[in-house]
Amino acid sequence: MKGKKVILGVTGSIAAYKAAIFVRLLIKAGAEVKVIMTSAATEFITPLTLATLSKNPVSIDFFDSSNGDWDSHVELGLWADVMVIAPATANTMAKMANGIACNLLLTTYLSARCPVFVAAAMDLDMYQHPSTLHNIEILQSYGNQFIEASSGELASGLIGQGRMEEPELILAKLQSFFDGKKKLIGKSVLVTAGPTYEPIDPVRFIGNHSSGKMGYAIAEELAKQGAKVSLVSGPTSLKASHPNIETILVQSAQEMYDASTQVFENTDVAIMSAAVADYTPAIQLDKKMKRKSKELHIELVATKDIAAELGARKKPKQLLIGFALETNNEEENARKKILSKNLDFIVLNSLQDAGAGFGKDTNKITIIDKNNKKEIFELKSKTEVAYDIIQKMLSME
Repeated sequence: MKGKKVILGVTGSIAAYKAAIFVRLLIKAGAEVKVIMTSAATEFITPLTLATLSKNPVSIDFFDSSNGDWDSHVELGLWADVMVIAPATANTMAKMANGIACNLLLTTYLSARCPVFVAAAMDLDMYQHPSTLHNIEILQSYGNQFIEASSGELASGLIGQGRMEEPELILAKLQSFFDGKKKLIGKSVLVTAGPTYEPIDPVRFIGNHSSGKMGYAIAEELAKQGAKVSLVSGPTSLKASHPNIETILVQSAQEMYDASTQVFENTDVAIMSAAVADYTPAIQLDKKMKRKSKELHIELVATKDIAAELGARKKPKQLLIGFALETNNEEENARKKILSKNLDFIVLNSLQDAGAGFGKDTNKITIIDKNNKKEIFELKSKTEVAYDIIQKMLSME
């Protein structure tokens, strides 16, 4: 954390007292800290305490009438390497999820270009309320890192999940995040994403329901952690935003094969998350086919297996990661692909799992590696799933 610029947002929760401990830990770790408080937070801990510990003035309002100073949320958002909102109340998370900008903390959040960590704190029934769970999902889909509340005795006297995570563990998560980022600096990664469209004629095609969300989430997370990413993308409405990502747009399986084999030669890792068509029409008409009868027979031929080809070309220090979306015999089919395609590990998801599959913002995966080690993950946002996949990737190097 040495030299890192941290914005700490403190909201109106009894857990605000932990902000003092967290600021002290950040300063001892070598970080530079600026604190933004909501007006409600000042009822639980004084700005003077956090200003003294952070060695910086605490910001609360846009304009300080006592000295004429203006706090620019834009400048604060650009200044930070990371923003941490701890504690984050249900009220603040709801406003973050819906783009409400009614105080300095929220406008800074909306202006921040850095990673944002959110450490929840509230009573257990509030934490489990459907609206809160929905807002958490939204925040995660935006790419925020969510730090779940821990369980224990709450201020209400009830016992359950809702306590803000301890400052020492939040700091450890930040350190792990930045350590992971350092490991990927200088690394080149190929990611395939989205579907392929196999043309029948200039109007019609054979395709699938892949949205590309998983592949794009992986590409964004890799780029955030310092990697240079070549994203070979089939047709999708998504756009990569990180400057470390070069997007190569393709349509068909053959075009994805050509682009992937060309890029793979100079990459350290390839993550094959695209849903590539297994078959393509044998003949592709150059004019629109007219309806002539009640039946139409289209001859299909197999497309080239991109992952298998990269597996055959793989050099000793390269990693190759595959995906398997299955409907039955999931693990058996996934293990066969590890061997047939020379994969280092495979990410398995099943259409039998609620919340997983095409078009959704969440996924539930199982990772199986070439050493037959299996890890099962709970349902998470695709941003969090991307992080889990990258952590596994780092452990294989």
